[in-house]
Amino acid sequence: MIHSTPHAGSAVGQLALQSVTKRYGTTVALSEFTHIFTPGRVHALMGKNGSGKSTLIKLLAGVVDPTTGTINVNGKDQTFTSPHDAFDAGIVTIHQELSLIPELSVGENIFLGRLPHMRRAGLRMVDWKGLHQRATALLSDMGLTIDSRKPVSELSVGQQQVVEIVKAMSFNPSILLLDEPTSALASKEVKQLFALIDRLRARGVTMIYITHRMSELFEIADTCTVIRDGHYIGSVEMRSTTPSEIIGMMFGDAARTTRPPRKAVNRDNPLLEVRNLSRSGHFHDVSFDLHRGEILGIAGVLGSGRTELMRAIFGADQADSGTVKLDGRAMAGASPREMRAAGLGYTPENRKEVGLVQSLSTADNLCMASLGPIARKGFISRRREQPHIARQIADLTIKCGDPELPVSSLSGGNQQKVVIGKWLNTSPSVMFFDEPSRGVDVQAKRQIFDIIWQKAAEGLASIFVSTELEEVLEVSDRILVLHHGSVVAEVDPTQLDLTQLYRLCMEGVSQ
Repeated sequence: MIHSTPHAGSAVGQLALQSVTKRYGTTVALSEFTHIFTPGRVHALMGKNGSGKSTLIKLLAGVVDPTTGTINVNGKDQTFTSPHDAFDAGIVTIHQELSLIPELSVGENIFLGRLPHMRRAGLRMVDWKGLHQRATALLSDMGLTIDSRKPVSELSVGQQQVVEIVKAMSFNPSILLLDEPTSALASKEVKQLFALIDRLRARGVTMIYITHRMSELFEIADTCTVIRDGHYIGSVEMRSTTPSEIIGMMFGDAARTTRPPRKAVNRDNPLLEVRNLSRSGHFHDVSFDLHRGEILGIAGVLGSGRTELMRAIFGADQADSGTVKLDGRAMAGASPREMRAAGLGYTPENRKEVGLVQSLSTADNLCMASLGPIARKGFISRRREQPHIARQIADLTIKCGDPELPVSSLSGGNQQKVVIGKWLNTSPSVMFFDEPSRGVDVQAKRQIFDIIWQKAAEGLASIFVSTELEEVLEVSDRILVLHHGSVVAEVDPTQLDLTQLYRLCMEGVSQ
C-alpha cells in the first residue's frame, strides 16, 4: 500500500506560503503571495496567462527559488535549491508535458532511475521480477488494471497520464502539483483521472490543480485560489461560488483597449470558405467564411482546437472531412506548398522551432517562403533577394544591425516580425496569425498589431489566434469561439466584455 509519510508534529500535506515574492530583474512575477493550502483537498489554481501561476508552481517544485518570503511544508520552513529538495519535502509535480519514455514498460517508467537490483552469481543485476511485482502492486493500489510490462507507447494518452501520477505517488508525496492534467484527454479518460484524484484525496494527499476548464473545477476541486498580475486575489469554496465570481476575480475591472477606426468589411464575396471541416479528436464540423480585409479572431482555451484547425486548413494536417475554398478554388487535400501558392500564409505559434531557422541569417529567413518567385532558372542570388529583404525590414521596422547575421541574434519581437515578413514576401491574400505576440515586449506587440491592422486596410484577410483574450477582443473584427473543437458562438467584439468572452471559451455558453 502507498501512504504519504507525515512529518512529525504537523498535518500531512499542509502547505503555507508567507509573503512569497519572485523578481526577475525589475519584473515582479509573484508579489507577496500569502496563503495556506489545507491538507487532503484539491485546490484549483486559476489565473489568466501571465498571472503568476507558473511562477508559483516553479517555486513549489524547486525549479526557482523565491526572492523573499517563506515556504512551509508540514510545519517546517523549507529552502528549495533544486527539484530534489522539493521531493525530499514531500512535493511532487506532474507537468503538462508527460515525462514518460515511450519505449520502456510501465514498470520501468514508474521506477526510472530507481530500478531494484539483486545479486546473482556475484553480479549486481536488475530485479525485473521484483520491479514488476512492485509496479503491479502500485497500480492495483490505485485501482488500475494496467499491465506493468506493457510499453508506454501502447497506452492511450489517458492511461499515460495516470501512469505519470502512479510514478509520482511512488515517491510517497504529501503534496501533488498537477499542471493541466486533462488538456489532452477525452471525456472518458478525464473521468478515469478524476476517479484516481478522488482516491488520492481520500488518502489525505493535498493537490494543487491548474486548469483552464471552468467546468472541471466544480467537478473535482474543493477550493479555487485566484492569482492576478502576480498577486493573491483570494480563495473560495467551490460549493459556495459561481463561475462568474471566479472569472471576476481573475480579471477584475479589466479595461478594454480600443483599436483604430476601420471601414466596414464587404461580406458579399468570401475569400476563404470552410465548410463542415472535421478532424477526429481535434475539431468537429467547423464552418465559417473569411472576407477580404477582415480580421477574424478565433478564441478558445488550451485544447479547444484553434491551432489544429488552422493547420488543417493550411494542409499541414489532414482533415477527415469537409471542404476548403480559397478565392473560389477548391483546396481539399492541398499541401502547405499548394496553399502557399494559392495565397495563404501561416505564422505558427512556435516561431523558434517552426517559423524560423535560427542558424540562418535574417536575410535568408525573410526569403525562405518565397524562393520560387525569387529564383531565376532554379538559381537564387542575394542580388535578387535584396529588394524583398529591404522591403520587409523597412515596412515592418525590423531592428537588425546586419541582416546577414543569424536571426537568433534578434530580440523576440524582431524575430516575430521576420516570421511575418517571410510570409508577406509571398504576397498572400490570406494570413493566419497564431500567437503572434507570444514572448514579445509591449512595444513589439503593439507594432505587430499595427502591422496586422495596416495589412487588413490594404485588403489582407487574416485569422488571429491568441491565448490572451484581451488581444482577441482588441484586434478582431469578428470572433468565433471554439469549445472542445466545436464553434459555439460568433460574436461582435464591440458587444461583449472580457469576462463574457472568457466564460464562452470556458463553458461554451453565454449565460
